[in-house]
Order: sequence, then C-alpha cells, then structure tokens
Amino acid sequence: MTAPVLQAAAHRLLAAALALLMMVLACGPLPARAQDEPLRLNVGDVMQIVLPGEEGFNAPFKIDRDGKLELPEVGGVIVAGLTLPEAKERVRSVLSVSFRELSRFNLVLKEHRLLLSVLGFVKQPGPVDLPATANVQTAIVAAGGLMQGAQLDHMQVRRGAQVITFDFKKYLDSGDGKLLPALKPLDEIFVPASPLTGNVQIEFDARTLSNTGDAGEEHAAIRVFGEVNQPGSFAWRPKFTTVDALLRAGGVTRYASVEQIRLITGATPRLFNLKAYLDTGNQTLNEPLEPGTTIFVPKETEAVAAGPHVVYVMGEISKPGAYEAKPGTSFMDIIANAGGPTRFADTRNIRVLKNGGGVESFDLAKYTEGGARTALPVIDPGDAVLIPEKTQGNEQSSWLRTPTTRAVRVLGAVRTPGRYEWSDEMSLLDLIAQAGGPNDKGDLAAVQIVPGDAGGKTIRFDLRHFIEDGGTAGSVPKIHAGYTVMIPELPQSPSDSRSQWLRQPAETSIYVMGAVGHPGRYAFAEGLSFLDILTAADGPSPGADIIDISVAHRGESRNRVTRVNLAAYFESGDDTLLPHVRPGDVIFVPDRNRNWLEESPANTIRVLGAVGKPGRYRFHDGMSILDLLAEAGGPAKDALQEKIVVVNLSCCGNEARVFNLIDFAKKGDFHALPVVRAGDTVYVPSTDQSDWQIFMNGVRDGVSFLSIFALFKVLL
Repeated sequence: MTAPVLQAAAHRLLAAALALLMMVLACGPLPARAQDEPLRLNVGDVMQIVLPGEEGFNAPFKIDRDGKLELPEVGGVIVAGLTLPEAKERVRSVLSVSFRELSRFNLVLKEHRLLLSVLGFVKQPGPVDLPATANVQTAIVAAGGLMQGAQLDHMQVRRGAQVITFDFKKYLDSGDGKLLPALKPLDEIFVPASPLTGNVQIEFDARTLSNTGDAGEEHAAIRVFGEVNQPGSFAWRPKFTTVDALLRAGGVTRYASVEQIRLITGATPRLFNLKAYLDTGNQTLNEPLEPGTTIFVPKETEAVAAGPHVVYVMGEISKPGAYEAKPGTSFMDIIANAGGPTRFADTRNIRVLKNGGGVESFDLAKYTEGGARTALPVIDPGDAVLIPEKTQGNEQSSWLRTPTTRAVRVLGAVRTPGRYEWSDEMSLLDLIAQAGGPNDKGDLAAVQIVPGDAGGKTIRFDLRHFIEDGGTAGSVPKIHAGYTVMIPELPQSPSDSRSQWLRQPAETSIYVMGAVGHPGRYAFAEGLSFLDILTAADGPSPGADIIDISVAHRGESRNRVTRVNLAAYFESGDDTLLPHVRPGDVIFVPDRNRNWLEESPANTIRVLGAVGKPGRYRFHDGMSILDLLAEAGGPAKDALQEKIVVVNLSCCGNEARVFNLIDFAKKGDFHALPVVRAGDTVYVPSTDQSDWQIFMNGVRDGVSFLSIFALFKVLL
C-alpha cells in the first residue's frame, strides 16, 4: 500500500476518533457497568435523535414511565430495556414509515436519569426526577425533606412486590453509604410516621417529639414514667442501662424515691437502688436492660420523724414538727428552732407532755415579763410541747386571726356577714357561699364590690343573671384581699314602709303612679317587662282607665311618651302593644272618673240631658251611640227617647241629627244608628223640657251657637 493511501486512511481514522470524542464530551460520562454487560436504556433516560433537516427532532427526548419515546409524526416508541443499537434500529424502523431520508439518522444516549416516587412523611410527596448517581438521601431532599415525626429506622424502598427495609438513622449516624439500598428506575421510597405522633395531625417541634421518646418498636421500647422530668418510650440499644434510660428521660425529680425504683421485665419485677449505685459505683447494680423493660420511679413518701433524741412541738407555733434534741438542748432552744409562738398562742398555758407520763404547765408570758423567776421546763427526748390557741369569750374576736391583708368583708343580705380569710384561688362565688349565701331579701341583681385601700370605682355585678342565664368564669369580677362585697336588700313593699324607697337606687328604679294597687318606686333589672312592673304594683285598680296608660321614657335625648292600650293587649295577646321599659321610666295609669277638664274635648263625647250619668266619655271607633248611652247610665224615665239629638263636629260645619231610640228598639235596624265620632255631643231631652237650661250650660264649652240653633229647629 502506498504512502499516500496510508496517509489518507490515517486522516480518516483520526477524524472518526475526534468525532467520537466530541460526542462523548457532549453527552457526558456514561454510567459504570460490568465489562460484559450491554448498556440498556431505562425509564427517565434522555435521548438525542440526529435527523438533519427535521427541526422537530432538535430537542432531546425523555423515556417516560411507560418506557416510550414520544416522537413527532410517529407517536410513542417503546425503547426501555433495549440496548442502544436495538433501540436505534427500532426507532429507524418506525421513522421509515413517515421519513424517506434516514441515511444520516442516529440515536444517542445523552444522560441516564432516575424516575422515582417519594411518599410518606416528607414535605412534598410525589414523583422526582434525579441523576443516575442519586441515592435515597438525594431523593428525600428532592421531595422537600423529612417532616417532623418521621420514623428514620424503618424506611422502605418498594420495587414492585419487593419491599426493602433499611435504617436511615444508622446511615446518618455513620455516613456508611452501604447501609442504603441502590435505587432503580420506578422505585418507590416510603417514609413512615413515628408511632409517637398519634393518629391526629398536629403541629409540634422536634423538642416536643424528643421529649415524648424516640421508640420505634413498641415491643422493644424502654418505658420510663413516674418521678422523671420527661417520661416516655425510648428506643432500646445494646448495653442500654437503667442510668442511661433515666438520663434519656431527663433525670429524676427532687420528689423521686431513688432507693425504690422498680424495673419490670416480663412478669419479673425487681428493685434498683440508684442511691446505692451512686454511693458505691458498683457496676453490677447498673446492668444492661432487656428489650421491653418498664422503669417506674415512685414518689418519695415523707418518713415519720422518730428516734431516741426527738422532741415534738405542736399547736400555735410557727413551724410545728419533730426536732432533734441533743444533750444540753434547752426548752428555749426547742421553741426558737420552731420559729416561736404565733400571735394567737396562749403562752401562759404551755403544756409539756412528758414521755414517761404526766403533764407540766409553763407560763412563758410571765417568764418573759420578769416576774417571779421560775425554772424553764426540762425537755427530755420523746417529750411533746403543746402551745394552745388563745381563747376568746367573744366569737367575733376570731376575726382578729385573719389580718386585713388576707381578709375580705361580706356585708348586707347574706346569712353570715363578716370577715373571711381570702386566697387568690377563690372566686366571688366561693366567698358568697362561705358567707352562707344570700338571704331571702338579697338583691342578687345589684351585688356591689368595693376595692380595697388602693381605691377604685365600685363594681356592680348581676349575679341573678349569671345564675339564671349562665356565664363564663371570666365574667365574674376578680376579688382581692381587702375588698368589701355588699349584697343590698330588695326594697320592701311601699305599703309596708315608704321609707324603704330611699334604699332603692334611683338608677335601678321604675316609678309606677296613678290608679294602681300600690304606687311607688320598684327595683328594676334586665329581663323584667312592662307587665312585671305593673304586677309588682298589684296591677290597675278597679277604677283604672287601662285604655290610655302612659309611659314617660326618661334619660333619652328628647322627651318621649308611649301610650299603652292594655285592654287591646288583653283582647289580642299581641306583645308588640306593650312598650319596652328601662330604669328611670314612669308608668302612669289614669282613673276613669277623672275630671273632665283633664280630657281633651277632641278625644271625648259629651252625653247630656236625661241620662243616668251625664258627662264626658272616652270614645273609640269600635263604639256606637248605644255604647255611649249605656256608659252614661242609659236614658232616664222622663227622657224623650224619640228625639235624641247627635251633633257632629266636622271640618266644614256642624251637623245635627235626630235618633229615635224607640223606633230602633222595635225594628233593630243598625243602619239607622247615627255615626258618632270623638268631639261630638249627644243630647237626650226630657219630656217636659225642664232640663233644657242644663243642656245649654253643658254645651257652652264646645258647641257653637249655630249648633244650638240647629237643635231648636229639629225639636220644633
């Protein structure tokens, strides 16, 4: 072979090598595989199709979860699981149906990828797309990381029917990548929740979860409870001792009985003496625990102080108890160590109860006053010193036992008023209950609370509303030492003692006047109605005009009066006819027989002449002339019933009509009844006309001379 031919062949070989190098550099490094294992395509791999002249193939294509390449014009082509040459031939075969020029066609593996799913206790569960070299930790990071409460030692990789369980916590502790399973395309990573999170999703932090324990397997967990700072279930580990478990539980509290700790493994309980272990350091006392061990730290019970050198001090002493009396300890030493007598102690009658029997009396007050010197009593081990309470002849003097800084006064209508010892844990209800509760005269709607020496505005509380309608503890006023609670008495009936009105505050009173059983001032509270107040005043009297009751509303921006037709309410039962009353309002019930001059002529009808009771009468639209005559006592014996005159007053002049009562009684024709309205005059003449002058005097106040002239014409 000639030199030029060899040179040309070398150039072609070099060009091919450069082209292959450029392709490798463009596609990146291929994943490592066995020497004889052919490269096969996987789901998620990124492929590059070389097809000059076709712009639709310029972008790379990814093998989807179904193992297909979705190509223009031809659709999906399954290539997952094939080697690169096999996939190239399959794609060429499919493209040949739609494309003729395939001489420069090529299929290149651009990048290996992993399509996975990360589910469970992660922040963003779902599918993730990762490089081929990714591991479990990379997948978890791509899913947003772990949620608080994830169980790290029982994670799973699910590959079809195969489930691979691994300890992610151990990997985090050691960094050993061999502890993590290798991932394959379409693997599913599942992160379980710790059993300590419960079955309800709540917000918590890592410290809260840690404080409740970290046990993953219940059957092997070490349970620690009782007098420890952080009881819970903790994961068992080899060589995990009782001290390790107590430290994991935050250590014992100051109330723990460290000599009586109980260990229960299976059905065999045993004691663990922590104090002995700490005193001796004997490791045999702190042996490793078995899985599933339960540790209980009991509360230390107070031991009874006793012994050969103990003296007991009781009664009104600051610190009663048992005290050790060493040889040479005197009576004053014992009293001083016990804090000395209280201010309620009867120091003149101290008694020493001797251990061997007998009682010795000692007057400490006399001893300290410098009187006749007496020897201090000799105190022997086992003796008891009793300092009695000072007795008082007056029971009320027991108030002095409670200083003002710790007392609350309860006054008024309670069963046992007085001073009571107060604690901030108590409430107003506790205080009233301590005072025996309100008596029958107590006004619960107006409880008054006066602050202590610091001053402040008096607080009013409606206890009756709180009891009947309910309320929260926050709505009850707060009481502090030094306060005064006053429950006033309800005002007595005005008929019993009108001076009691002065005890009822005006701002909580309603005034009832006029034709009622007992007019006066009445206590008013929220919830009382118009009928309640009227009933408290014993209701309207027999002569009351219940058609025109008036209610004056005081305390408003302008004066307002409401008219109440109580008769209409009784007929209809319509509650809207009754007004809403408030403290300060005035209810006035007029008398039906009040002076005519009190009534406006425009609201009444005059009935004059030969009737039983001439006068003015209130009239409403439902009444007729028959009702008016009946209200006026009916026609007299000498009444001229054929010539009853009705004078109507109208806007355009006065009109007079004659009504024949005798003819109406015979026929009963109600259409013949004349129309009467408020302001009209009805005149019943007598047969001898002797009452004519009375009629003239009666109609002067409202009937014009034209009306009188009209009457003359009718009668003549």
